[in-house]
Amino acid sequence: MTAHSQFELLGLSIEELTALVENLGEPRFRGRQLFDALYRQRLTRLDDISTLAKSLRARLASAGYCTGFPAVDQRFVSRDGTVRYLVRFSDGQTVETVWMPDCEDEEEETGEQPDVSHTEVRDTRNPPGQRATICLSSQSGCAVNCRFCMTALLGLQRSLTAGEIVGQVLLVLNDHGIRLGRDRINLVFMGQGEPFLNYENFTRAVRLLSEGTGISDSRMTVSTSGIVPRILDLASEPIRPHLAISLNGSNDELRERVMPINRKWNLKSVIEAARQFPLRPREHVTFEYVLLEGVNDSAENAREVVELLRGIRAKVNLIALNPGSEIPFRTPSREAIDVFQKILIAGGVPAYLRRPRGLDIYAACGQLKRTTSLIPLS
Repeated sequence: MTAHSQFELLGLSIEELTALVENLGEPRFRGRQLFDALYRQRLTRLDDISTLAKSLRARLASAGYCTGFPAVDQRFVSRDGTVRYLVRFSDGQTVETVWMPDCEDEEEETGEQPDVSHTEVRDTRNPPGQRATICLSSQSGCAVNCRFCMTALLGLQRSLTAGEIVGQVLLVLNDHGIRLGRDRINLVFMGQGEPFLNYENFTRAVRLLSEGTGISDSRMTVSTSGIVPRILDLASEPIRPHLAISLNGSNDELRERVMPINRKWNLKSVIEAARQFPLRPREHVTFEYVLLEGVNDSAENAREVVELLRGIRAKVNLIALNPGSEIPFRTPSREAIDVFQKILIAGGVPAYLRRPRGLDIYAACGQLKRTTSLIPLS
């Protein structure tokens, strides 16, 4: 544990919480009560855990323990219902977490991108039977330095603890009044940071979310820039999310231009790791491809992608570059995107165009850079 989180309970497993209460002279079942209060009931203060005796709560507090829930520093609401949170941890460090309502069907094989400039603001607080996706950060900033991503401009500040990763989920679930079992929630580890460069904390968070909140790993997806050894490690995890790999280039020269990490793990090694990755029934490896005008969006690039993925049970999510003033690339035309997509589909590769969410609040893919020049909406 880092120094700032040594007394925070979020991030501790049921075994660790049980050992903690036993050391305080309490029976083992108190560990289960504490675990349930933190992860399933999502109680933010020790005083709220009524299943624990008041004397035990007082002893935990006097020993310096707290739940460790993060706080909302700022909250931005998009016209399309997306919410971007600037989440603050106990040491003052901040990351971004994004709530995207009703977005399970936001992939399309054909059709036009929505015009969000005239979309009516929706109340996402507590409608019945919600379906939504929460996009999580695994690090504050990022060291991978993808040239098309605004997060790269932050550099890497630090990795998050497992409790800080889990805390983002609990905070957002509470903010929207989510009742798991009634509401269907997906989790994507696609916010700030490279999850596989914080592997131990990321996988610990996955286990806590699965065992504690009850969100199945089948409703989780992790995206990596292609950290090959960790792709192979993930394959052996008993509880694991679906795998998504950020491709963004159809050959090594092109991919290295937009993703310098390709110098360490080139396309051949990344694709071979994907081939070795054991898939569950009906599961695919997802390859994400950010389309950059005049860089990686040609018909020849599309044909190269088809050949790269031949023989892999894969699908491709196409993402037209989301704008950012500090990014030296442009978004392709809709015509170029359609041509690229049709070539993939004709080559036997399922290809979907990801609709941008939260463009007006800098919450879309590649836009997370702690932008606060907007007027926060509450």
